[in-house]
This record gives sequence, structure tokens and C-alpha cells, in this order.
Amino acid sequence: MGQVAWKGLFLSLFDYKTEKYVIAKNKKVGILFRILQLSILAYLVGWVFVVKKGYQDIDTSIQSSVITKLKGVAYTNTTELGPRLWDVVDYVIPPQSFGIPDAVCTKNSDCPEGEPVIAGNGVKTGRCLKSGAVNTTGMCEIFAWCPLEKRQKPQIPVLGKAENFTVYIKNSIRFPKFKFSKTNILNTDDDSFLKTCRYSKENHYCPIFYLGKIVSWSGNNFQEMALEGGVIGIQIEWDCNLDRDASECHPQYSFTRLDNKFTEKTVSSGYNFRYAKYYRDANGSDYRTLIKAYGIRFDIMVNGKAGKFNIIPTIINIGSGLALMGAGAFFCDLVLLYFIKKSNFYRDKKFEEVK
Repeated sequence: MGQVAWKGLFLSLFDYKTEKYVIAKNKKVGILFRILQLSILAYLVGWVFVVKKGYQDIDTSIQSSVITKLKGVAYTNTTELGPRLWDVVDYVIPPQSFGIPDAVCTKNSDCPEGEPVIAGNGVKTGRCLKSGAVNTTGMCEIFAWCPLEKRQKPQIPVLGKAENFTVYIKNSIRFPKFKFSKTNILNTDDDSFLKTCRYSKENHYCPIFYLGKIVSWSGNNFQEMALEGGVIGIQIEWDCNLDRDASECHPQYSFTRLDNKFTEKTVSSGYNFRYAKYYRDANGSDYRTLIKAYGIRFDIMVNGKAGKFNIIPTIINIGSGLALMGAGAFFCDLVLLYFIKKSNFYRDKKFEEVK
């Protein structure tokens, strides 16, 4: 690049460019420009401000439910209780299930005394029990509650009539940004309201639900689910427009099954848990009744958002709309200057150099 070219480039940095408006008598480009303007205007008014309420400041909150399981076994020997075995049904709240491990051995050293067995029925005593032959395999003797639980599953639900039971779900929400609070219970002085009302889609301020209806709303049969149990998610959604009266902020409920019943048959389908009741006889021997309960678990999840007018998001969204209007004009300029037959003519009219 020569010296003259460098000089011209340097001096061009001090040029000032101002807008020049040219009225182009081209109906096709004119119609295209109006279509772009109307489309952008419809998007701004219809979608941004009406549907998405872009004139509001938004406060959102998300809550979730997590299910955990714990496995393990421990052995204690205290003055107060004496020798005692603790497994998951003893120290986990809520109780949960465990599996039965194997304890194959060929000699006593394969069964270290006090070592918990895998997944936890008890602890090894240090003895390998065999049927007779020297080289045969045996089973480690285990200090545990006996007998182990039965593997049979119930054929009919014990509480089949529980579908007529009711559950009371009280939900209180608050949006701290707007200092707005509300509950899912009707604000009334009638003491008999909660005793007589039942939830329906028309009566969403009654928080009392029939168990059978909750299961049916999730797409399931109560009697079938009661056999092996299941987990149902109850979603409470609050969508509040605080530019309106607070009475128009309603809870919306949805129900879905969360366990893997509909994926494929597995050993973990359904829902059950174990708990125990303990006794001691006159001779000082300890006993327990182990109960495996099949039940329906409800996980309640609350989501919501609240919006209220605020000048800042309003100005931001209007400014974005005006910028899109400018983009429409820029697109039409490109069509005039590069994509029509008389583009050179329009280019000469639009750009003029003044010295």
C-alpha cells in the first residue's frame, strides 16, 4: 500500500457520516418494509407484552423432592441393652428396604468375627458352617434376627378401602421480592369449611383430597397400586399476576406417577418400607416383629412465579422492539442496494460525498 493510500485511510478516520433519507418509489420493497414493521410490532405487543408480560418484574422460586436410601449394619453391646444388632429398619427414618447377601465360605477365616455381611442382615460370628465334607463350601454363621423376612408378596391389598381416605395438604407460599404471601386454603370464617369440602378443579381452595382420586388423576388404578405401592408426584403451580387482585392468584395442581412402574418390570418397582416392633419376654430374650409395608408415597413439589409492573423491563423491551424496527429498515436497504436491477442507481442516490 502506497503512501498516498495510507494517507487517505488515515484522513478517512476524521470523516463524519450523517443519515440521508431517500424515498424509493419501489412498491415491492415498500410492501416488504411494511410487512416487516407489522410483524415486529405484532411480536412486540402480542408475544413480549401480552403473553410474556415483558412489562413486569419477575420473581421465581423452584423446589424439588429427593428420595435417598441407606444400607449398612452395626453391632453394639452396652450395659443398658446388652448385645444388639442394628440394621436399616432400626435407625433409618423413614425406614427402607435391604437385600439378603450371600456368605459363602470354606474356612473360619472367611468369616471374620464382627464383620457386617453385604447389604446387612447381620454380622459374622467367625464360624464357617458346613454340611459334613471337609472340602465342601459352607455358609458363614451370622448373628442376626431370625427368621428372615418372607419373600411372598400380598395377593390383595390390606387397606383396599383406603381410596376413600382423605389427605390434607396445606401449602403456604411467599414471593419475597414483592412481599406477597398466600395459602391454598380459602380465606373464610366458616369453621366447618375444611370438614365438608373436597378438592375439585372448580374448588381449588379446598386442600383435602381423596386418595383414590389422586391415584386416578395420575392415570393409575388404586387397587393395583396398593398391592406393590408406588410414588405419586403432586405438583402445585402458582402463576401470579400481581398487577391484578390477589384473589386471582390461584394454585394449579397436577398429578403424575414417579416410580418406574411404566418403564419396565424391575425388582425395585413400586414402593415399600420396613419397620419393627420390639418385645422382651420374662426370660430376657429379645424379639421383634418385622413389618414390610407396601404403600403409596406422595412427593409434593411447589413451583411458581409472580410478576408486577416495573418501568425498567418495560423500557428495555420497548428499546429492543425499536432496535428490531431498525433491523427491518437495514434489511430493506440491502435489498435496494444489492438485490434489484437498479441497485447502482439507488446506491448513487443514497451515498453522496460532500467535500
